[in-house]
Amino acid sequence: MTQTQKILVTGATGTVGRQVVAELLARGHAVRALTRDAARADLPAGVEVVQGDLTKPDGLVPALEGVSGLHLITFGGPYFTPLETGPRILELARAAGVRRVTVLHGGGPSLLEDAVRADEGVAWTVLMPVEFMANALEWADGVVTSGEVREPFVSRLSAMVHEGDIGAVAAVALTEEGHGGQEYVITGPELLTVTDKVAALAAAGGREIALVELTGDQAVARWREAGHPEEVIGFLLEAYGNTPEVGRTVVDTVEKVTGRPARTFGQWAAEHADAFSARPRGAATP
Repeated sequence: MTQTQKILVTGATGTVGRQVVAELLARGHAVRALTRDAARADLPAGVEVVQGDLTKPDGLVPALEGVSGLHLITFGGPYFTPLETGPRILELARAAGVRRVTVLHGGGPSLLEDAVRADEGVAWTVLMPVEFMANALEWADGVVTSGEVREPFVSRLSAMVHEGDIGAVAAVALTEEGHGGQEYVITGPELLTVTDKVAALAAAGGREIALVELTGDQAVARWREAGHPEEVIGFLLEAYGNTPEVGRTVVDTVEKVTGRPARTFGQWAAEHADAFSARPRGAATP
């Protein structure tokens, strides 16, 4: 049995942060969750919610008191600006007695991640997940309203990962020995095309879902209509049309770190079937 520890989770209301919180609680650890708006955090009972902002690190001193581990994200503030406060955050963490730090890789260069990697005073672990299974929630409105998914490059391959497995790897790295100085690429257990994903969602929801393949030009027009900046559109075209090898290569990090297999997209689809159904949540089935 791992000794109970108190962990500070930043970005605690985000897709991954919520899973880090849940995994730590499930393992019997105390969790302090940092958020810019404590009143709207909506975190599980037993979580100590504190208000703070990573762009203003000196205000984090009370939140760091008494914690042994710290989970960090690489952006902060209301506009998700890349953080430049990494060195000060790490300085305060060391002074507070923090022994382990995880940082969620943001997909590109990061001053905060650089500061973590350069810090010899803590056991750091960089978490590098590939595509989140939760990204499929972007299709929910289209499935509910028209019974279809509209996407370009439908044969592209992804080793997409369940966000709960990212949280599980983080929880282990934050509370157990042997993960300091490690860079963990985190994937699911299988390679999937968009066709595979839509079939899994259809099976989980017990309904047919049509897949409409968009051309590159049609996808760009849709993204522009949605208000995406040109640099984001360029990134999406490259990521979807020429997925990097790391995003389409299955690795066994989840099983090695947590001792159990990574969860499949079929499991994720079953857990989120209500989001793709026109039936109100909680409504009785025949």
